[in-house]
Amino acid sequence: MTEWNTKALIEADKRFIWHPFTDMREWCAPEHEPLILVEGQGATLRDSTGREYIDGNSSIWTNIHGHNNPHINAAIRRQLDRVAHTSFLGFTNPAAIELAQAIVELFPDNPTSRVFFSDDGSTGIEVALRIADQYWRLRHSRRHQFIAFQNGYHGDTAGAASLGAATMFQIGSTRWNFPAMQVPNIKALEALAPAEIAKTAAVVIEPLIQGAAGMRLWPPGTLRAVREWCSRTDTLLIVDEVMTGFGRTGRMFGSEHEAVIPDIMVMAKALSGGYLPLAITLVTEKLFSAFDGSVAEGKALAYGHSYTGNALACAAAKASLEIFENERVLETLQPKIRHLSATLADLEKLTGVKEVRQCGFIAGIEMKESPSSAGSNLAAAACVEARRYGLLTRPIGNVIVLMPPLCITMDQLTKAVEALGVSIADVWRRSVIAAKKNAEEVTA
Repeated sequence: MTEWNTKALIEADKRFIWHPFTDMREWCAPEHEPLILVEGQGATLRDSTGREYIDGNSSIWTNIHGHNNPHINAAIRRQLDRVAHTSFLGFTNPAAIELAQAIVELFPDNPTSRVFFSDDGSTGIEVALRIADQYWRLRHSRRHQFIAFQNGYHGDTAGAASLGAATMFQIGSTRWNFPAMQVPNIKALEALAPAEIAKTAAVVIEPLIQGAAGMRLWPPGTLRAVREWCSRTDTLLIVDEVMTGFGRTGRMFGSEHEAVIPDIMVMAKALSGGYLPLAITLVTEKLFSAFDGSVAEGKALAYGHSYTGNALACAAAKASLEIFENERVLETLQPKIRHLSATLADLEKLTGVKEVRQCGFIAGIEMKESPSSAGSNLAAAACVEARRYGLLTRPIGNVIVLMPPLCITMDQLTKAVEALGVSIADVWRRSVIAAKKNAEEVTA
């Protein structure tokens, strides 16, 4: 095992790096000791001091077959021996071609048949919005507005963030957003005035469950109802499968649960097995056929990135799909989903837990408000506490997320939920003691 100078690495990190979604004042405080993750194997990670942890959030919902998976490793090495990256603008490569064909073949009875590559979920949504907007302009339509759902999250690039992230993270509106509006539910969508419908280009939705909203489940039938509304109003449907894709819900894609075929589907995160940045925006042949000209004519899609169709990422993603088939991943996942449900039932009994929500192999444990300090985030404290018991995960607001790799063993799954149970109980007990102490001081 490699010897790491943890102290020197932490000092360098605090001096040179700006972390995302992070209070850097707290991060850089002398007393804060970040975990430096250096190795992984299966569902576990190891830090620079040699401590091991279960990866309870799949490295931000990306890893599905485990770290250091031999099949994906081998595919990347084979591709690396050929070439790591070539331009996709005016050229192509076998890895991207083979992956695109394999993805389309996942939907044999589905008109979504064209693959556009980008780098991550945000850019996958970004190009979906660009495609929808340009599609209607090519048809000389005045449809230009997008509709998303309150508490939805679709990424942080300018267009994607206009669907809700800017509001969610108190960023406020910016001057470069796409024109977008939010509705709370299907009832509000169906109540829209004809004038609003007439200018709507597309509706965007996360199927079955809203991730960054705190793992909020949609009422059954919501996605199907949105599809039917879009069909009635001639509005495009964009389904964001960035989190729900590739087995997370118990099926390959969340939209399969309600037999919904979108006009545009976006997939990322677990697409490459959690190895490399890669996203796919899958569109119907009907949409693709509208872009039947050159950039100069304003008909070709004028959007792309330097690393579009990256061969290493595509090779990893193709290998990930092969694992699904060769190891019957979705079949072996079903008893794990049932086991997760059974173990989560114990968490619901804890005093500090407000609600437990589950969708397939996705779970959110919402904690009650702290009795000692209004607004304090007990979920964050419980996640930090869980490290002592060998579990890594992150909260969303006051909701603890548990979304381990699909390859996790039953024993590891039990240990992960037990670690959360002990951590929640510890944090809640300390909060109750602090509340009593505060009350005594006030009385005195």
